[in-house]
Amino acid sequence: MRKFIFNTSVLSSLFGAVGVVQATRKGPRDWRLILMWVSWACSVAIAVGTVVEESKSKELEW
Repeated sequence: MRKFIFNTSVLSSLFGAVGVVQATRKGPRDWRLILMWVSWACSVAIAVGTVVEESKSKELEW
């Protein structure tokens, strides 16, 4: 779990949710809002996938 918490890509993608939440609260609700949530979810998935792949490659080195 520590590898996810201290990874900068995961942290930046999670902090990116702040902007999406603010846009959801204050902005218009149209198709762009859906795209913002989809792009945020993709960035989180890519960040987590990268951490998993890095941990697998480090395990193979041992």
